[in-house]
Amino acid sequence: MTELTLTTFDWVPEGPRGFVRDLRLRWALEEARLPYSIRTTPSRDRTFEHFEHQPFGQVPWLTDGTVSIFESGAMMLYVAERSEVLMPADPKGRGDVISWMFAALNSVEMASQPVSFLEIFSEVKVPPDYRKKHDAFLNERLEHMEAVLEGREWLTGKFSAADILMADVLRFVDEWNGLAPFPRCRSYVARATARPAFVKAYADQMAHFAAAD
Repeated sequence: MTELTLTTFDWVPEGPRGFVRDLRLRWALEEARLPYSIRTTPSRDRTFEHFEHQPFGQVPWLTDGTVSIFESGAMMLYVAERSEVLMPADPKGRGDVISWMFAALNSVEMASQPVSFLEIFSEVKVPPDYRKKHDAFLNERLEHMEAVLEGREWLTGKFSAADILMADVLRFVDEWNGLAPFPRCRSYVARATARPAFVKAYADQMAHFAAAD
């Protein structure tokens, strides 16, 4: 088995630290105990090689020998297929995990992104009705998640790659207290982020960027 290489920025400002999406892959790789190394790419002067691996100039990307994959969902699926810790082998279990992985990215993260943008760039002036509509859209999705999590510890019964993606999406929503009306969602994030693999992945990312200051 070749060692996986995860490429992220060499440095980012303090604000995004702890949320750059290489964290999702670090977390997954730690949960699965798969060997990996971290490589960096300049955040300021993006190279031709960067755009060859990630056409939008974002991070991270994952390389496995001659294979290069971008987009956190695609990378998560690639890693999950290597470990039954992240995705069961049986067709039903695999289907459940994949469904919830895509739900995290398409149904919940998509709904949160407009609100995230407005929170991050709070100086942007938008009509109140615009913000109200986006808040309502996000809250509707969170209400569904609140119902899903009633009586469940994890989305598919056992911790999986789907929980990494969903918990990471939800913890960013809670950066501006967005989970306050949704106690099950908030408890779910607390359970996920208490896992040793997340704690290590988070500390490693924070140390990585701090070392470049």
